[in-house]
Amino acid sequence: MKRYLAILGLLGLLIAPLAAQEDGDEGVTRVEAEPPRLEAPTDNVPDSPFFPQLSQQTLDPSGILRSDTNLFDAPAHASIIDRQQLTERAPTDIAGALEREVGVLIQRTGAGQVSPFVRGLTGPQTLLLVDGIRLNNSTFRFGPNQYFGLIDPGMIERIEIVRGPQSVLYGSDAIGGVINVVTRSADGLGIYDHRSGAITQRVTTATSSSYTRADMNVTVGRTGVFGGSSYLNVRNVDRGGGLGRQPFTNYSQYAGDVKLDYLLDYNQRLTVSLQHVEQTDVPRSDKFPGEARLFSPQQRDLGYIRWRGSELNGWIDNATITGSFGRQKEGQLRRRPPNSTTQDVKEFDVETTGISMLFSKQVGWVGEFSWGVDWYHDDLDSTAMRIDLTGMMAPTALTPQFPDDSFYERIGTFLQWETQVTDRLAAVSGVRYTNIDLAGTVALFDINDPNFPNVMPIDTPLATSFQDWTYSVGLVYELGDGVHLVGSIAEGFRAPGLDELMSFSDNVNEGVDVPTVGLSPESSINYEVGFKLDREYLRGQAYVFWTDLDGLIDRVLVGTDDGGTPGDPSDDVDFFQRRNVGRATVQGVELAGEYLLGDGWALHGNFWYTFGRNETAGEPLSRIPPAQGVIGLRWRDECGWFDVYGWIVDNQDRLSPRDARDSRIPAGGTPGYGTLNIRAGRYLAAHHRVSVNLENIFDQGYRVHGSGVDGPGISATFGYEFLR
Repeated sequence: MKRYLAILGLLGLLIAPLAAQEDGDEGVTRVEAEPPRLEAPTDNVPDSPFFPQLSQQTLDPSGILRSDTNLFDAPAHASIIDRQQLTERAPTDIAGALEREVGVLIQRTGAGQVSPFVRGLTGPQTLLLVDGIRLNNSTFRFGPNQYFGLIDPGMIERIEIVRGPQSVLYGSDAIGGVINVVTRSADGLGIYDHRSGAITQRVTTATSSSYTRADMNVTVGRTGVFGGSSYLNVRNVDRGGGLGRQPFTNYSQYAGDVKLDYLLDYNQRLTVSLQHVEQTDVPRSDKFPGEARLFSPQQRDLGYIRWRGSELNGWIDNATITGSFGRQKEGQLRRRPPNSTTQDVKEFDVETTGISMLFSKQVGWVGEFSWGVDWYHDDLDSTAMRIDLTGMMAPTALTPQFPDDSFYERIGTFLQWETQVTDRLAAVSGVRYTNIDLAGTVALFDINDPNFPNVMPIDTPLATSFQDWTYSVGLVYELGDGVHLVGSIAEGFRAPGLDELMSFSDNVNEGVDVPTVGLSPESSINYEVGFKLDREYLRGQAYVFWTDLDGLIDRVLVGTDDGGTPGDPSDDVDFFQRRNVGRATVQGVELAGEYLLGDGWALHGNFWYTFGRNETAGEPLSRIPPAQGVIGLRWRDECGWFDVYGWIVDNQDRLSPRDARDSRIPAGGTPGYGTLNIRAGRYLAAHHRVSVNLENIFDQGYRVHGSGVDGPGISATFGYEFLR
C-alpha cells in the first residue's frame, strides 16, 4: 500500500502541470436538462437506427488497440458488444455476456468459473483487461482458469474483443487475443445535470438463480458519479436431455463498484474508480464426487486513478496516465473423500501495482505516432495447512501453492505508427521491448531421485528474467466504397509466470504440478487476411489466420505416486512439470455479419473453425474448440427487441493424449449439438423494461467442449428493470 500511495503521489506530480487551469467553469457547457430515457446505437442508414455500422463503432483509446480507430478501419479482427446487446442478452454473469461470439469459446470448469478461449488459446495465452488495466497476473493457471468470472455484468458499458496477437501493445500474454471490459460512467458529464437510478432483477429457471443490482447515476456540472452493487445466488443447474440437476454447481456472489469522473477542463478528465467482486463456496464441479473442493473466497479488487487529456499542445496531442492497484485473493477448501475428517486449507493473495502512460501525436502527412510505457508488479503471499475437523489434532503446515513473498515484475515500452500510404492504402506498424523479472524461494523436487515423488523438496532461491522484442505490421486497402481488404503479420510473446515456474498445485485436472526451472518464453507469429464490408444494408468481417507457436509450454509427466495401494491405479497420483515441448500451429476461419431487411429487421450470424496441431509430437493441440456458428433473425426499435437464433456446434473428436485423460471431456470426444433460443424485451412507459430469454427450447443435452459443467436444459430468464 505504501508503494501504491507513493506512485499516486508521483502521478499527481506528472498530471499537475498538464492539467493546470484557471478556476471556474470555462470550457464547460452546462445545461439543465433530462437525458433521453434510453438510446440504442444510431447510424445514418435509412430505416435502421438500431444497427450501427462498423465505421460507427469506435474503440476506447485507452484500451484494446490503444487508438480511437473504428472497427472498419482497423486491420485486426475486432468487435464490440455494446450496451444494447448486453441489455438483450440479460447476463447474470460475464459468461452470458460473451457466449457465442465468433472466435471465442467460453469454458467453465465449474460454476462461477469462466475461461475465454480466443483462437484456441486460453489462460495466460489470452490477455484480459478491465478498463485497459491487466486482469492477468503471474498466478494465472496454465490452461483454463476461473478469474474472468470475477466481473459483475451490471457494471459493464461494453466489451471489446481483438483476435490475434497484440504483444506489441501489451507485452506478454496477448498471443490468442485481447478482451477489454469497459465499465460504465456517469451520463452527460459537463453537458447536462442528471440524476437517475435503476434496479435490475433477473431470475433464471434452469439454475433457480437470482441476480439483483441497484445503480445510481449522478452528474452535477463538472462532476459525475456512477456506482452500483449486486448480489447473485446460483443453485445447481438443471441439465438438458433429462439428465436432472448437476450437483456441486451452486455458488453465490456479491459485488460493488463506484466511478467518479471530474472535468478539469473541456479536454481533460480525471477518473477514480473502485471495484470489488467476491464469490463464496464456488465448487470445482469436475472433482465431484471423488472429492469436495471449494474456492472460498474468490475475490477481485481494483482501484485506479486516471488522467486523460485530448487536443493538447506541444509534443503530444493526446495522453492517458493511469495508476492502479489490484488484488486477487483465492482460498481453497479440499476434502478427499468428501467425508474425510481432515480438510486442506490453502490461500494465496496477489497485490498488483501498475502504471501506464500512453501518448499520441499527429505529424502532418507522416501520420500518427502512439507510444507508451507500462509497468506491473505482483507481490504474492501464500499459505497452506491441514486441519483436523474432529479437533483432536493441531493443524499441520503444508507446502503452499506459491512461494510466500515471491514477486513478478513486468515493464515495457512500445511505439506504433499509423499512416496513409496512398489514397487507398493505410498501414499500422509497431515495435515493443519487454523485460520481466521474478524471484522467490521455491520448493524444488529432485525428479531424478528413484524415490520421487516420495521425496522432500528443497527450498531453493530462484531469480530470473526474460526479455523480448516484438513487432507487427497491418495493412488496410480500400477496394471500393464500403469494402476493405486487410492483412497483418504480428509477433506474440508469453513469458512463463509464477504458476508455471514455482507452483506446487493439485488444482489441476490431471494430477499435481510441481515447480519447474529452465523454462523459456513462448513466441508466435501470426498471419491473417480478411475482408470488411460496411455497406448500407450489409456489414460483416471475414478472416483467415495462421499462427506458428514456438517454445510451446505444456505439462509433461515426471512421476506417479501409487496412492498407498500398490497395483491399484484408481488412487494413483500423477506429477507434472511444465516444459517447452516444441512447435505448434493454429489456423482457422472467422465470419460474422448482418443483413438489414428494413422495418427494424435484420438477419445475423457467424461461423468459426479452428484447427490446432502440435507439430513436434505430431498430434492434435489440446483443447481446440469445435467448429460452430449462430444464425438468427433480429428486430429492434424504440419500443423493444426480438431475436430468434440457433446455435449449432460440431462434435470435437480430435483429441490430444492430454484431452483423452481429461475427465471434463467425454470418452471419444465432445458430441455436437444445436439449440434454439429466443430473446425478447419491451419498454413499458418511461420507467419500466421487461424481458424474457428462452434458452435451449428443445431441451438438448450438451456440454461446451472442455467444461466441467453441463449446459442447461430448457430455461427462461425473466428480467425487470425500474429506471428512474
